[in-house]
Amino acid sequence: MKLLAGLLALVAITLAGGVAASGQDLFRGWRRPALEVADNEPYDGRVTFARLRYASGFGGFERRWGGGEPGWAHDYPTADLHMMKILNELTLLRPRIDASHVFSLADPELHRYPIAYMSEPGFWLPEQDEVEGLRRYLAKGGFIIFDDFRGADWDNLVEQMRRVLPDAHWLELDGTDPVFNSFFSIEDPQAMTPPYGGMTPAFYGLFEDNDRRRRLMAIANVNNDLGEYWEFSDTGYAPVDLSNQAYKFGINYFMYALTH
Repeated sequence: MKLLAGLLALVAITLAGGVAASGQDLFRGWRRPALEVADNEPYDGRVTFARLRYASGFGGFERRWGGGEPGWAHDYPTADLHMMKILNELTLLRPRIDASHVFSLADPELHRYPIAYMSEPGFWLPEQDEVEGLRRYLAKGGFIIFDDFRGADWDNLVEQMRRVLPDAHWLELDGTDPVFNSFFSIEDPQAMTPPYGGMTPAFYGLFEDNDRRRRLMAIANVNNDLGEYWEFSDTGYAPVDLSNQAYKFGINYFMYALTH
C-alpha cells in the first residue's frame, strides 16, 4: 500500500480538468513540439532508458506525423524521463533520470544497455545489419519492449521479428507470467484501459527456445501505448489511475529484465 500511495503521489495529476476514463482517444488533437534528439551521454553503468531509432522503410525516410516527429520518437524524451523518475523513486536502482539515449539496432553500443524500447513497430522495416544487431542483442541477454501500435501494425511486427528469430513464436501472456509479478502484481493485464478506444489490449512475448519457463526476451503491448500515459502523466490529460497502471507495467518490465 505504501508503494502504491507513493506512486499516486508521484504522478502529479488531478482529475479536475482531466479527460474522463472512457477509453476513447484520450490524447486526440495534442501536438508535440518539433523533434530534437540529444546526443547520448557517455556510458556510466547506470540503468538508462534506451530508445530505438529506425527508418520507416518508406524509401528510407522517417515517416513523420502531425507533431513533427517520426514514429520511433513518439513521446520522446518526456515519457522516457518520467519512467526513469518513477523507477528511481520506487526502487533501489538509481537509474539515470536526466537523459534518454537513442540507438540504432546496428549500434554495438546498445549492448551496454539491457533494456530497449521501440515505439510504433508497425512502421519498422529494418535493414539487414539491424536484423543481425537485434539478434545479437537478444542472444546476449537484451530485453526489448514494443509499444504504441494497434491493429494491422501487429502483422508487421510479427513479420520483422520472424527475420530476427525465424524459429521464435509469439505467446500470449497473462497475469501468471513472471513479468507481471516482478514488482507489482498485475493479475489481469488485459483489464487496463489503453489511451485509444475500440481495441482490446493484449500482451505477447518471445521466450528463449519458445519455453515459458525460460527467459522472456521481448514483450509486445498490442493495441496499447504505455508511453503515451508516461509522457502526459504530469499534465492532467488522463485520469491518475490510468497513468499509474501504465507505470506499473513499465516498472515490472524493467525489474524483470534486470533480474532474468
